[in-house]
Amino acid sequence: MTTEHKSPLLRVGIAGYGVVGRRRHHFIDLNPRLKTVAVCDAKFTKPGMFENGVRYYTEYQQIIKEDLDILFVSVPNFLAAEVTIAGLERGFHVFCEKPPGRDLSDLAHVIECESRHPRLKLKYGFNHHYHDSVRDAYRIVAGAELGKVINLRGLYGKSKIISFESDWRTRRSEAGGGILLDQGIHMVDLMRMFAGEFYQVNSIISNSFWNHDVEDNAYALMRTKEGVVAMVHSSATQWRHQFRLEITLERGQLTLAGILSGSKSYGSETLTVAYANEHDGGDPREVTTLYNHDNSWSDEIAEFANEIINDGDVVNGSSTEALRTMELVYRIYGADNKWKSRFQIIDQLPDSLANKLGY
Repeated sequence: MTTEHKSPLLRVGIAGYGVVGRRRHHFIDLNPRLKTVAVCDAKFTKPGMFENGVRYYTEYQQIIKEDLDILFVSVPNFLAAEVTIAGLERGFHVFCEKPPGRDLSDLAHVIECESRHPRLKLKYGFNHHYHDSVRDAYRIVAGAELGKVINLRGLYGKSKIISFESDWRTRRSEAGGGILLDQGIHMVDLMRMFAGEFYQVNSIISNSFWNHDVEDNAYALMRTKEGVVAMVHSSATQWRHQFRLEITLERGQLTLAGILSGSKSYGSETLTVAYANEHDGGDPREVTTLYNHDNSWSDEIAEFANEIINDGDVVNGSSTEALRTMELVYRIYGADNKWKSRFQIIDQLPDSLANKLGY
C-alpha cells in the first residue's frame, strides 16, 4: 500500500489547487516531514510539471494514481466527499477542508468508508481552532479562572459569498448551503468548543438580498442542556468584514475580535479579557492582547503529520467532530420552517450516524 512508503518525507498530493490549495502547499513544504509531489485542478488544460518538479493534473482520478502518503482535499463542496472517499480507498491518509460535504448524507458515506480503513487518519480543516487568540481563550475557559460560561454572541460576516455571477457556491445542488455552511460553520464549531452541545435551536434563514438559492443570512438562538445560551449571526451582507465572538463568564468576559486571514480584511486579531468585580460599576479592568502572526496553518498541518507518524488519534477535526458541527448547522437550517419546507432541508441524522454519536 502507498502508506508503506519508506521515504523519510511523507509524500503529499493536493486535490484542488485554488487559493486554499496553494496556501496548503506553501505550509506543507515548510514542514520538514512533508513534501508536495503532485497537485490537480480543473484549471489546468493538460497534465504537466512545474519547474520545482511538482506534477500537476486536470482531474483527481489522475492524482490518486500517484504514490502518495497523504491527500489534501481542497475541492468544491459537491466533490469533497467523493474525493475523500477515493483517497481513503487508495490507502491515503486524508486531510479535507471544511465543510465535509454538502450535507449529512455526504458525510455519512465518508464515515462508512473511514470505518473500513481504521489504520488511516482522516482530519477536517477547522482552521480557527489553531489561531493563538482562540487557543488562549480556550485555556481561560477550560481553566475556569473566570468561572463557567453563561452565554455567547457571535458574528461572522463578509460582503458576499464569492463571485455571485458564476460560482458553484451560489447553487444549492453543488454547495449544499450558503454563508452559514461556507463561513458560519467556523463560528458554530467554536461555539461547540466553548459551550458544549446545543440541544435547542431556533433560527431565521434568509436569502432576500442576493436572491440566490442559498442563504445570505442566518440568525440562530441556541441553548445547551446546562443552560448556556448562544446567539450567532452568519452574514453575506456584512459590508465591513467582521469576526467577533463574545464569551460571558461568571466573573468576566472574553472578546475575540478580528481574525488573521489571507484576505487581511477582518482587522487585527485580538483577545480582550475583562475581569469583572462587584465594585467596577460595569466598567471592569480589561487586558487586550494583539496577535501579529498566524501560526494556524503550520500548526494544523504539523499536528496532522504527528498524528500519522506517531499513529495517534486525530485530536481536532476528527470525522466525529465534523459530524457534530455539520449536524448543528443543519439543525439551524431545519429550525426555520419556511426555509426547511421551501428548500427541502433534511435535518435528521441517518441511523448510522445517530448510532455513532449515541443518539
